[in-house]
Amino acid sequence: MATIKSFEDLIVWQKARELTRFIYDITKKKDMSKYRDGEFAADRGLVDQIRRASVSVMSNIAEGFDRGTKFELVNYLFIAKGSAGEVRTQLYIAFDAGYIDMSTFRNGLRLTDECSRLLKSFINKVKTGSHAGVQYKHEKRKGMSDTNRMILAGSPELREYYNPEKDEIEFWRMAKDREKEKKKT
Repeated sequence: MATIKSFEDLIVWQKARELTRFIYDITKKKDMSKYRDGEFAADRGLVDQIRRASVSVMSNIAEGFDRGTKFELVNYLFIAKGSAGEVRTQLYIAFDAGYIDMSTFRNGLRLTDECSRLLKSFINKVKTGSHAGVQYKHEKRKGMSDTNRMILAGSPELREYYNPEKDEIEFWRMAKDREKEKKKT
């Protein structure tokens, strides 16, 4: 299996790029004359929104990838998947308004569906994969944290409740001990 070095290597990003190119092609003014006298081009709000949504799909894949952590990658992939759904909805609007024909509509639905399926698959692979990301740093604790050191310096009676393996003061144990003392009295 080849190593992915940049977001441009991702099949899902390449498919999102294809979707964006398709959306820009169908919303160009010169291509619109064959659909209801160019009304799609005149519907600037829809044209702007469908273009922004398609750009968002590929942009969020790229941003998530370049952030360098597994958590952020998954988060941005979900945002990209939502944007693909947004493009799909706007294609329905364009079709229902008569701005695009059935062939163009079906082609757009195919592309958005492919993007959504690829994103879902990639999300599942990333979530279940063992690679944490390039920014992930697994640092082992060395000794007591500064916070616990300060707490114990101010309240030495808590020292018996300090757990060095977890580097935490186990207040729950202290509360149990106090309950036992109350029951005795």
